[in-house]
Parts: sequence; C-alpha cells; structure tokens
Amino acid sequence: MVIQSRRDWLLRSANGFGAVALTGMLQRSMGAESHPLHFPQRAKSILFLYMDGGPSQVDTFDPKPLLTRHHGRNPAELFEVAPTQFNNNGTVLGSPWEFKQYGQSGTPVSSLFPYIAEHVDSMAVVRSMTSNFSEHTFANYFLHTGSGQQGRPSMGAWATYGLGSECEELPGFVVLNGGLIPPGGLDCFGNGFLAATYQGSVLKPMGQSVANVTPLEKGPTDQRRKLDLLQRLDGMSQDQFGANDEIASAIENYELAFKMQSEIPKVCDVELETAATQTLYGLDSKNEHTRIFGRECLMARRLVERGVRFIELTCPNTGNDRWDQHSNLKKGHEENAMAVDQPIGALLTDLKQRGLLDSTLVVWSGEFGRTPFAQGANGRDHNPYGFSIWLAGGGIRGGVVHGETDEWGYHAIRDKYQIHDLHATMLYLMGIDHTRSTFRFGGRDMRLTDVHGKVMQAIL
Repeated sequence: MVIQSRRDWLLRSANGFGAVALTGMLQRSMGAESHPLHFPQRAKSILFLYMDGGPSQVDTFDPKPLLTRHHGRNPAELFEVAPTQFNNNGTVLGSPWEFKQYGQSGTPVSSLFPYIAEHVDSMAVVRSMTSNFSEHTFANYFLHTGSGQQGRPSMGAWATYGLGSECEELPGFVVLNGGLIPPGGLDCFGNGFLAATYQGSVLKPMGQSVANVTPLEKGPTDQRRKLDLLQRLDGMSQDQFGANDEIASAIENYELAFKMQSEIPKVCDVELETAATQTLYGLDSKNEHTRIFGRECLMARRLVERGVRFIELTCPNTGNDRWDQHSNLKKGHEENAMAVDQPIGALLTDLKQRGLLDSTLVVWSGEFGRTPFAQGANGRDHNPYGFSIWLAGGGIRGGVVHGETDEWGYHAIRDKYQIHDLHATMLYLMGIDHTRSTFRFGGRDMRLTDVHGKVMQAIL
C-alpha cells in the first residue's frame, strides 16, 4: 500500500478537477446546440457597433423641434439644468440637421444617416436608454461589462462563456479595432474573472490584422511539432502542480492560435469579395475613414458566416476625438457619420440578402448621450440621463420607436431603461437567462447584469 502525503493527494486529486475545468473550457469550440439554452435562441451572433464618445441623441434619432424654436436661449429659463461633466453650459442648441421620416414605419432619422435610414423598418430605436456614469472610462466599463469598475468580464466574454463558439478556427469573441481603443483600454474587452479563453481577440481591418499571424516555421509540420511539445510540457506542469486555469487556457490558446494562422488571412482578405460588394461597403470611397469602417463591417459579416459569437466594431480615428464633440459639433458628427453610415447600411443590406439578419443581432450604441444645450458655443456635454440606441435583426421587432425623452431630449421619461436591461435583452435573444448565467467568484454568484436587468420585451 502506497501512503500519500496530504499534499500529494491534493495535487493528484486536483488534476482530476483540472481535467473537468479544461473540458469545460474546450466546449467553447462546440456548437451552441451542445449547450443548454434557457429560451429559444433567436440570435446566434451579436454585432456590437460601438459609437465611442457618445453620439447626440437629439441630432441622430430623437428629433426635438423645441430646441430649434428656442435656439440661443438660456436653458435655465426653460428647464432645470443638472450639473454636467464640465459645467461650461451655453445656450439651447437646435440640431444643425434636418430629420425626415423613412420607411413604412415613418421612423424619423437625421440627415447624418441616409444609408442607415433606409433600414428603419428592420430597426427598433430605443430613445430612453440611461447610464449610471457621465465620465467616459466608467461609462465604458458600465456599457461593456455591466459595472463601472475595472476588471469585470465583458458582455462578449459572458456570451461566449454561456454559449461557447460555433467556430473551431477562430475566437468566439472578436474586436475589430478601427483605430480607437475606448477610454478604459483593453479591459473593456477583457475576461475578468472568467477563463482567459473568453477574452476578446483584437483584429485590425487594415494591414496585418494581428501580430505573428504569419508562421515563422518553414512548414506546418515543424509548427505542429513545436505545439505538441508545448502541450506535453504544459501537461507535465499540470501533473506536478495540479489544476491551473492559466495553464489550461494556455493549452487551448496555443491550439487556437495555430488554427488562426490559416483562418485569419482568409477572413481578412476582403478583396476576395465581388467588386459590387466592395463598392456597397464603401471600400472604394474617397473617404479614408469610410474605407476603414467598411472593411470592419465586411470582415464582421465574414466572421458571422464562420460562426463567431460576438463581434464588436470600434470607430476609426477621424481626428475629432471620437463622437465626443465638446466643441465643433457639426464638423465632428458629420465626419464621424460619414465614416460609419454607408458601411453600416451595407452591412444590414448584406446580412438581409444572405439570410443572416434573422439570426444576427445588430446593436448600435455609445456609452451615453449629449446635452440639448451647448457646451461653450458649439459643442454638447455628456448626458447620461436619456439617449438613443437601436437594435436590428436577431429577434428584434422592426419599425419600432420605443421609449421617450422629455420635450428637450434631456431626460428619459417613459419606458426608461438601464444598460443592465440592454444586456439582459442581448443574452435573452441568444437564449440565455441573465439571472441564471452566473460564475462563482469571491464567494458570490456573479453575472453580467449584477442584481438588475429586465428584458426589453416591447421591442421583441
């Protein structure tokens, strides 16, 4: 009879638990049908179009005629002005853009977005979103992770944790970075306390999409031998030291990276698309930023086709400090809209034509909105009290305008929603009950929506 020390017994026993943990993480490469769903799945993938900086709701999807009527007046004479981020308040600022009604639904859209406006009958515009934060970094963490604190798992990480991935050759969560990482940095796309396999993988739409994507070895056989050796060494470490999430994640990530080296160049080679498709997305546009975001949107569609679960697109750098127009509102919003409007319109058109929109949820949102009065002379300050987002496809009822801000576009007054409600809805459409998708950490069952969140049933 071999007598084991308590330490040896724990180490050897832990390997069994480590195998269970590794098996669970490897399920990320299995199809969604292998995972128990709480609801019928309407969206297999999510495309999150992140409008970094906070577009102005009263200049995009929430027209307010009173602003034009009282343009130039002191806002304090008309309504109560809450403290703003910079407290450099100017006069009431009417929108520089005209609104028109589009589609059979008659949804009003600003002249900033003529291409997106063609798809209003597939969109649900929510005018009553709110945030708990008025500063970019905290608001970005809140939008991306459901918490204003740094270090929590991103919504993309939660989606892949709950469902795994339908693609074995690509990450389940991809970020297409057009040139601007949001305030808050890469933690906006992080895995937090979840396994590292669930973090976002950042790809670039221009040039080399990701570092080291080209193998240094002469052939796949040499690379395979190196990978096999790494796996054996990692396995020896597990045998000696017991279960370790970092080692288990490393084993899988090495294997995934090997597969990505052959798959990523195919995904990113948008020149394989027809000339008509490239023109649709604006890849031949005279505007550099339209070309960049057009490549992002086209790559996003190709990733959806390959079964990638969650894809976030960030804005290109137009030189206007994102959508954060504290001054020069007209110039900044027009140049930002020019960069994203045609590509987003093309994306929706392309998804429809390929029969993918019904199974793909598209979400357009910034981290907050902007004030109905000027900051200084010609900008707008941060406004978390009421702003607009829109959703399309993947179980969304199109042609809907839901929620309402006051007559100035300042505060949400009807069907008010929080970011937690958006997250609950996104998970619901993927077949996940946000109250049951939990991870035990720090002695508590953690979830994306914390202890909040309700599904936005009115737009489904």
